[in-house]
Amino acid sequence: MSLKRYALVALVAFAAALAAVMVGRIWLAPQPRVESEVHALLHQRLTLDAAQKKRIHALEAAFATRRAALEGEMRADNERLAAAIAAEHGYGPQVGRAVDQTHHVMGALQKETLQHIFAMRAVLRPDQARQFDAAIVKALTDPAR
Repeated sequence: MSLKRYALVALVAFAAALAAVMVGRIWLAPQPRVESEVHALLHQRLTLDAAQKKRIHALEAAFATRRAALEGEMRADNERLAAAIAAEHGYGPQVGRAVDQTHHVMGALQKETLQHIFAMRAVLRPDQARQFDAAIVKALTDPAR
């Protein structure tokens, strides 16, 4: 094979790889979490004063600790669910209890996330709160999610 053919094959392979990455990023990449969108709004689009920044930072730090704990519980619940599935090989009482526990912790995380969002909202001025509310509603109702 000539040098020109090798170069052409390399160029086509590079273009195909680039196209695959673009397709993956556009169509297959997960949507940003609602918390990420809220964080971007708070820290990039709203003009917070120093007191607001300090209060929101404290709220975010406390919530990050609690979220990490609940996510750890969910990982442990998933391990218990996997063990129950391995033991019962079907939807038996152990699997049912493990699913219920997982749902309990997931619900707790959702409730605490909402409490955190409302706590941050309470720090905002009315004009900021309107933008915040609109962003939350959009993030939760976007059909692309």
